[in-house]
Amino acid sequence: MSVIRYEGPVYRPPSEANSLLIQATVGCPHNKCTFCMVYKKGPPYKVRPVRDIIEDIDRAKEIYGPVIPSLFFPAGNTIAMPTDELAQICAHARYVFSSLKRITVYGSSQYIYRKGLSDLVKLKENGLSRIHVGLESGDDEILRKIKKGTNTAEQIQAGKWVKEAGIELSEYVMLGVGGKVRTREHAEATAKALTAIDPDYIRLRTFIPKVNTLLLHQIKKGRFQMLSAHEVLMETRSLIENIDVTSRISSDHYTNYIDVSGWIPKDRESMLKVIDEALKRDESTFRAVFVGTQ
Repeated sequence: MSVIRYEGPVYRPPSEANSLLIQATVGCPHNKCTFCMVYKKGPPYKVRPVRDIIEDIDRAKEIYGPVIPSLFFPAGNTIAMPTDELAQICAHARYVFSSLKRITVYGSSQYIYRKGLSDLVKLKENGLSRIHVGLESGDDEILRKIKKGTNTAEQIQAGKWVKEAGIELSEYVMLGVGGKVRTREHAEATAKALTAIDPDYIRLRTFIPKVNTLLLHQIKKGRFQMLSAHEVLMETRSLIENIDVTSRISSDHYTNYIDVSGWIPKDRESMLKVIDEALKRDESTFRAVFVGTQ
């Protein structure tokens, strides 16, 4: 019986819920973010042999047939994979599944930046069609504190290169990750960064502390003060009010207090009204703060 192989935690974005998952890398090459628990206990980062990935693509065809609409290559930072190898597996997937409409990966800005425009163009030509990027914040001080491994200028350039290469760009914003101390700076700087990039998608996530993370330790020691529900909503309001993009805003995650979705600029006012209505609610009506385990 054909079996598709997986190793370590395998995560995918909510928007890839219906995608075929073929593991290309294991772990995360950065693995230092203070808010992330996924790979802190391993396994260490590695790139799977191309022959093994191709075998799993072929096995997937045996199991699911030739009609697959979308494919996601986990794990945490597959864009860090050598360009020629990633291009090879994208091209093979396109050959095996001729009806594929989308091939996507996770990719941090620092690894996209290292590739540069020419490598991104090569990946586009071989079938890569979307990259999911954890921007988190456009504020350099926050990026330093959460040990993101990049800065705002690098994130902006990486995002621009992705767009220029013709690859769809999905940027993730982590609401509340600056805590009470830098909530204004977080909203304003992130709006400026997103405006400079103008990604295809902006996906909102609300920070929740996770087990086995430095940021949870800092919360317990009183070194980081989390935002209340209303403060997160005010931060969201400031972000949406100040971005000048042609992007789809999506609130597709269980961490968020409310669903704020739409197109900017067309739906800006209606999205702000949704937030304003939510701000009228007593904070006790929103979900409680909890410590995440996944």
